[in-house]
Amino acid sequence: MPQPMIFSVSEANQLIKALLDQVPQLQEIFVRGEISNYKLYPSGHHYFTLKDAEGAIRCVMFRGSAAHLRFRPENGMKVIAFGRISVFPRDGAYQLYCSELTAEGVGDLHVAFEQLKAKLYQEGLFDSSHKKPLPRYPERIAIITSSAGAAVHDMIRILNARYPLAEVRLLPVRVQGAEAPGEIADALRYANKWRVADVIITGRGGGSIEDLWAFNDERVARAIYESDIPVISAVGHEPDVTIADFVADARASTPSNAAEIAVPDKGELSRRLEAFSERMDQSERARLDGLAKRLRELSEKRVLRDPMAFVADKRMLLDYTQQNLAALAREQTARRQRRFASLCAALDAMSPLKVLSRGYAMARDVDGGVIRSAADVKEGDRIDVVLRRGSLVCTVDERMLREEKHGENI
Repeated sequence: MPQPMIFSVSEANQLIKALLDQVPQLQEIFVRGEISNYKLYPSGHHYFTLKDAEGAIRCVMFRGSAAHLRFRPENGMKVIAFGRISVFPRDGAYQLYCSELTAEGVGDLHVAFEQLKAKLYQEGLFDSSHKKPLPRYPERIAIITSSAGAAVHDMIRILNARYPLAEVRLLPVRVQGAEAPGEIADALRYANKWRVADVIITGRGGGSIEDLWAFNDERVARAIYESDIPVISAVGHEPDVTIADFVADARASTPSNAAEIAVPDKGELSRRLEAFSERMDQSERARLDGLAKRLRELSEKRVLRDPMAFVADKRMLLDYTQQNLAALAREQTARRQRRFASLCAALDAMSPLKVLSRGYAMARDVDGGVIRSAADVKEGDRIDVVLRRGSLVCTVDERMLREEKHGENI
């Protein structure tokens, strides 16, 4: 009986690998499933598992193949993977070496569009607060697009027709292909660095989603967001929507519409200027009519027709005032005279001399003090008795004192 061949683990794994590598169906195979356990390593390789309701298979996508991905794989995403199935000898496990990966049900570009849109929205690149107003009367307009397309000629024609005062500067770039996003982003930064315009129009004519894909690139979106100059996005036709449309300060449905948005219409400006001119004429005529009316009113005033009338009126007023003052002075003097007379009469009525004239006398001591009571002197004192006319010098021989009752001398 022949001896059985004994393999090492490595030899067994290599044998199985060689057998699988010889099966043509396993070298170019499509596998449908749901992504799980997705991991992206610093090396750039992608590792994940494809599973369905009944099974799972390990997958790896190396950096070279992953560079062509148009979307970012995520757990739970249903995809179709293309590649070859082989054995990784170190682990002894077979796996799918994926070279292509597409989203099932929708295109890769649609998935990539939605993923980038969600990412930039979360970062705030679409916020209306960041959007800048377009200048009303731009002096310079920069167009970033292909110089060979019909769109640029339509924009230049419309800009010259609507607002020939503006200077149009073309920054030619490719708008399709792998190099297009970098060129568009560089042109936007160049325009801002050298301030070549007051407003920027960037875009292209219509096409498929692949043709418009340069304006869904993250580099272009960030360059538009970072622009200090207002940017108008003009990509494709009305139904076409790109990431650039969300980030730009204004979106135009077509390149031609962008030219209409960027500048005012000279015909409309001319009509507005004519209306302003007419309003200014009416306002000036009304002002001059008002001044003429005011002049007529002033010329009819008495002070202008007879300048001395004002002086005469003031003189009359002065005379009237003088008369009033003189009358007031006379009345005041008369009133004070009557008051003086009244006071003099009252004073005269109270004068001691008035009492003496009625036969009374007034006694004084040697010091001139009035003697009011017999008790104020003593016998032998000399006193003066004042009469209405003259006085008597007397000597007191006797005093006769009386008691006072009820406040009277008895």
